[in-house]
Amino acid sequence: MTANATQESVAGLSADALIVGIGTDGTVAAHPNLDDAARAALDASFAALEASGKLGSTSVVPGGDAVAATRVVGVGLGNGGANALREAAGSASRACGKKPARVAVALPIVNDEEAAAITHGVLLGSYAFTAYKSDHEANTTDWLIAGASDVAVERGAIVAEAINGSRDLVNTPPLDMYPAALANASLELGKEYGLSVTVWDENELAEMGCGGILGVGLGSSRPPRLVRVAYAPADAAQTIALVGKGITFDTGGISLKPSKSMETMKSDMSGAAIVLHAVAAAARLGLGIGVTGWLCIAENMPSATAQRPSDVIRIYGGKTVEVLNTDAEGRLVMADGLVKAVEESPDAVLDVATLTGAQGMALGSRTSGVMGTDAVRAEVIAAADASGEAMWPMPMPEHLRESIDSKIADLRNIGDPNGGGMLSAALFLREFVGDTPWAHLDIARPAFNEGGAHDYNPPGATGASLRTLLRFLANRATA
Repeated sequence: MTANATQESVAGLSADALIVGIGTDGTVAAHPNLDDAARAALDASFAALEASGKLGSTSVVPGGDAVAATRVVGVGLGNGGANALREAAGSASRACGKKPARVAVALPIVNDEEAAAITHGVLLGSYAFTAYKSDHEANTTDWLIAGASDVAVERGAIVAEAINGSRDLVNTPPLDMYPAALANASLELGKEYGLSVTVWDENELAEMGCGGILGVGLGSSRPPRLVRVAYAPADAAQTIALVGKGITFDTGGISLKPSKSMETMKSDMSGAAIVLHAVAAAARLGLGIGVTGWLCIAENMPSATAQRPSDVIRIYGGKTVEVLNTDAEGRLVMADGLVKAVEESPDAVLDVATLTGAQGMALGSRTSGVMGTDAVRAEVIAAADASGEAMWPMPMPEHLRESIDSKIADLRNIGDPNGGGMLSAALFLREFVGDTPWAHLDIARPAFNEGGAHDYNPPGATGASLRTLLRFLANRATA
């Protein structure tokens, strides 16, 4: 897929589809690239269908004599704004016919922020993972964003391509996406965009003492990896570390999950995939800030060599953890990554993880939880609001801290069984960041859409949090 700006009149553009907006009054929204005669004709067609201005609602009419496009998709704009345009564009992109070659988009644009949002919407909403279909063909649609600036569309496309790149990694079946494969994908992306990439294998992890990653990976025949990906512009005033959970498949280990709960566990590497593509996108956007990404990668399998409940492991840096539930594995690999990240003295560290089922219980399937240092947590929430991602600030109650104390080690890997699992998991991670300003993003449910397509999210991996990370980095770069 490609996206380009156009200043041509959309009525005369030869295309498989034309997307226009439907306002809350049910009429076609005005656009400088849509002439009055064509708009009036389309108004009559959509009025006959009683087209709705409800956000994301779509109606389709033939192009006819009014426009050169084969079909016209009208999409409800709701109350407007950048995020509404993003959602509307995503919904409309799926109503443009099967594999359209060219689509013109004439949704009303006020500024570059809205132009980028529309670009996000069509590129994200039309995404489909088809690599394993026998009739697979590459998606070559050219999206023409009418009235937008070239810069806005280019920057919007970079962000959308990063999200879709992370989706590809997560959607790939675990047979083919295992720790070494994800590490190799990091090396390839690093080479493409001029990033510094370092990979530590199981032997090097053992020498370093990364007991969390090694412990989780013990049960798999495909050993774990730790990957560092870095973008370091010469003019960077500060550096932000991103740490991502990369469990390429999670059975729960010896504390085996029910079979139904395993069906989507290829998504347990979402944090690492998002961090990898966030670093690459920061480089492509030329953000004036250093970014290091730490990918903590393992496959959590049950076997004769797997770690057991009641084992004690030593995290990089020396702290010991009693493993009482091998399905609380994400915090163990993240602990190694966090200590490695803060060892380099970044100005702040953000970690991204599909960490707890409790996140979904508390916030549902579309809203991520954010915990951490008050100031950094507030920055993340502000970045999420600005980028149109649903996130909610959550506390770390000190009375839960004692629930992760162990009788025989420094910590145990599960907290109070009576609730607050998302919060006690964050308290566990806090033990490994010291005084570094920090935020933890629990994206367990939002990372993977188990239902039907909605707005700009198809079924499967969503790339949730990547836009927020990039907005956070951009804000820090310009502060």
